[in-house]
Amino acid sequence: MRTLALLLMAFSSITVAQTATVQSPDGNIKIIISDEQSTPSYSISFKNKTVINNSALGFEFKQHAPFSNSFKITKVQQQSTNTQWQQPWGERQTVVDQHNEVTVTFAKPQPQGGTYSVRFKAFDSGVGFRYEVPKQAGLNNIEITKELTEFAVNNSHTATAWWIPARGWNRYEYVYNTSPLNDAALVHTPFTFKNQDGVHISIHEAALVDYAAMVLNQRRPGVFQADLTPWSSGVAVKKQGAFNTPWRTIQIGEKAVDLVNSDIILNLNEPNKLGDVSWVKPGKYIGIWWGMHINTHTWGSGDKHGATTKNTKYYMDFAAKYGFDGVLVEGWNTGWDGDWFFNGDVFSFTQPYDDFDIAALTKYSKQTGVQLIGHHETSGNVSNYRKQMADAFALYEKSNVSQVKTGYVADGGNIKRIDKNGIARHEWHDGQFMVNEYLHNVKLAAKHKISINTHEPIKDTGLRRTYPNWITREGARGQEFNAWGTPPNPPEHIAMLAFTRMLAGPMDFTPGIFDLSFNGLGANTNRPQTTLAKQLALYVVLYSPIQMAADLPKNYLAKPDAFQFIQDVPTDWQQSIALDGAVGDFIVFARKERKRDKYTGNDWYLGAVTDEQARTIEISLDFLDNGKQFEAHIYKDGKNAEWKNNPYDLTIEKRLVTASDKLTLKLATSGGTAIRFKAL
Repeated sequence: MRTLALLLMAFSSITVAQTATVQSPDGNIKIIISDEQSTPSYSISFKNKTVINNSALGFEFKQHAPFSNSFKITKVQQQSTNTQWQQPWGERQTVVDQHNEVTVTFAKPQPQGGTYSVRFKAFDSGVGFRYEVPKQAGLNNIEITKELTEFAVNNSHTATAWWIPARGWNRYEYVYNTSPLNDAALVHTPFTFKNQDGVHISIHEAALVDYAAMVLNQRRPGVFQADLTPWSSGVAVKKQGAFNTPWRTIQIGEKAVDLVNSDIILNLNEPNKLGDVSWVKPGKYIGIWWGMHINTHTWGSGDKHGATTKNTKYYMDFAAKYGFDGVLVEGWNTGWDGDWFFNGDVFSFTQPYDDFDIAALTKYSKQTGVQLIGHHETSGNVSNYRKQMADAFALYEKSNVSQVKTGYVADGGNIKRIDKNGIARHEWHDGQFMVNEYLHNVKLAAKHKISINTHEPIKDTGLRRTYPNWITREGARGQEFNAWGTPPNPPEHIAMLAFTRMLAGPMDFTPGIFDLSFNGLGANTNRPQTTLAKQLALYVVLYSPIQMAADLPKNYLAKPDAFQFIQDVPTDWQQSIALDGAVGDFIVFARKERKRDKYTGNDWYLGAVTDEQARTIEISLDFLDNGKQFEAHIYKDGKNAEWKNNPYDLTIEKRLVTASDKLTLKLATSGGTAIRFKAL
């Protein structure tokens, strides 16, 4: 690493404006930071064409003069980094961190003055920047009312965007919109769009800690302003003394898959703070879950109660026989009876129903080698959960539980907390209070060597690097919407998630539904709108270090040949490459297994999915290891497959291939292909 101070500053004798410039290592991305007209701003170009016009920087405060006008550049520092680091688990084992960096300090004279810095990092695949505010007079107890950060999209009237709305009744569980960029109003990130030159861009954030989540508000055409999710009091962020913001990220790629292959989000997070995390285990699980969504079982007690000792032992036996690591059990604890969605006060996280013997199941877990996966549903009452959390994790640690799925089911803005005066307040899932609450849960779990799979979460911002026990999360419309959603997830949904939600990090989508007609076939029923082959391909396309085989065991036993792929596919990868795709249309992924447990580290896997359009895609196998021969186990849509009325038509074949070969993938409507390349 090298550090140079006060470089790349240009002075104009006419405007007296100062600028600082930094470029990506390959020279394609250029950032210019300016104080023209005494207003801090930045702009970005890609291959000599502007993609982000001059965009404002700064803050407004409740009790302090704003950090906006009359601020001038007073210092510029630069450095470059080219290092590598290892993930304990992930979509790739080795991550390259290569970027050029500039830190620009702005200041305004007293008495209404202040100072802050903005640190920019330019990677080959995009940009990250954050504010660094030092301790200073008048900024002790800070209340930020607005972050002035803008993202002014060049030629926005010609751009196409893919987005979901922010701050509605829901959280992130929406069907994605495709629209002209100027039609997007208040949107969640990652926010992905394509400009008139075909350049793909996605705006998000990294390392969201003790700060409000950023959504994007298009206040005027093409100009998106950072809109921080507020506290119930209306204040956006509360701070004391010096602070840094999360990183604002702008991923840029010539092709859609360039966004997917970027590691910016991870690289902008701090290294592992937990030390030895060998107890964090990727793997596959089954669970007492899908049956509740299709009304085979109930969460609450009674004749149809799913989470019984008997049912759990049956699932454990199935898991042991077919190579699954764990069994998720939802609905084991008291509180589910009645209208649990609106009554989070009554949940106990240590008291099981009478028909669930946790001590006996702990013993059975050790006999079978299959772990119980715990579940904590808060129904949005986080104060009730907080006061029981330590005891709940202690019980799970005693019970040999090393993974817990948490749930925060509550409508947007209805997370319930009790303040220090005993008054109930209602917060957003992505406000500063809940950002801290989610992280508290993860940190406390780590003390008990427990990994967390958060549902109804705060969005992923790469904190899995810093806290590797935050193993996965939901944060989008998952499989359950195919059981009862109105409408169910459309055929384009997965090809949309790959270029939007999945840019943030792993998702527990819960794939692998084999009974695609539990409500009948056709286009107008609640059911997965996919072929069977596409359900298999999801295990490669949608990354998560823990993957569920979500259907009922009997449905896997009815299709043993197709089930073999789920048994074979790993969840931890040496390398991952998005090979081809278009947002909302299709995606093709290749991944190489990491050497772990039963996996040799030699096999590759491929997953391809399409939207409602059948398509033929030619794929080069040049990602395979040179000089090796592989036996390709191909699971593909049959000749007559189509998702509406013939989703089960599946062809399974084997052939020998090498890195010099090509494959032609024929995908049915909402279809897919899943391949294991077994090294010989």
